[in-house]
Amino acid sequence: MKLLANHTISKSGFDLLSSAGFEVITLTVAQNQLINYINQNNINAIIISVNTTISSELIDACPTLKIIGCTSNYVDNIDVSYAIDKGILIINTPEAHAISVAELVFAHLLGMVRFLHQSNREMPLEGDSRFTDLKKQFSTGTELRGKTLGIIGLGTIGKEVAKIALGLGMNVIATSTYIKNETINISFFNGQSIAFEIETQPLTSLLKNSDFITLHVPYQESPLISRKEIELMKTGIGIINTSQGGALDEIALINAIESEKVKYAALDVFETEPKPEIQLLMNPELSLTPHIGGATIDSINKIEKELITQLANHINNI
Repeated sequence: MKLLANHTISKSGFDLLSSAGFEVITLTVAQNQLINYINQNNINAIIISVNTTISSELIDACPTLKIIGCTSNYVDNIDVSYAIDKGILIINTPEAHAISVAELVFAHLLGMVRFLHQSNREMPLEGDSRFTDLKKQFSTGTELRGKTLGIIGLGTIGKEVAKIALGLGMNVIATSTYIKNETINISFFNGQSIAFEIETQPLTSLLKNSDFITLHVPYQESPLISRKEIELMKTGIGIINTSQGGALDEIALINAIESEKVKYAALDVFETEPKPEIQLLMNPELSLTPHIGGATIDSINKIEKELITQLANHINNI
């Protein structure tokens, strides 16, 4: 069985796939050449990242394709229902990214409330000439302990975010389309653990009662948070989006920052990736990262190991 690794894999991953019976081809094929390459080489399985799209048209055009493995926690780039109808197996690893994304949320959050994103810009430029002024400017931060974090989307990532927040002494509230009650188990290094019960609430209630809000939702056809939702929030709210660019109305966010309704804001995802709007990039109030939420050495290793193990386990069922 031939497998195209259209996403980089390690030597150990290559060896595991080979030993399971795959003939592995490690080559990144451009989207516009993918159909021809799959057909010319009789590819049966493919490993892709979020940068490759598997549409219904591609599926129809590539009858040899039987397995799609995706390294992303979301599979919005795959026509999943159509693939399943055609008998194609979809494999991904949604839990492997969770800790990395959750920790990035708090990298942003802890940095924002102490103005690190601004201080790190200004200290190299003016730290020697305006040290006292900068000290005064950045000495109005706040603590997270005792504050309320609203989590929109209590899936795998949302639950990891809740664990960190609870560990920091924050009050956690959440909203979810599917979950009414959730038990959050926090495990410690010495084997001890403690459980917290979270009862989800309506979105409007979360918006009104949170000091900080973090989004963990799949692709949205229209923004989940726009001007109307921001108006319901507390003045001085902090917003973090590490989920999907379209989930948060970026224009409404900028306007809310300018009106001082929003005090803190962090974005790891953008509506116009890979070219975010210049007004976002140049806004000194924003804490920004280039869509790295799920990308750490640890998560990449976990993703590859889990994905390849699943592929190896399914080869005999194809």
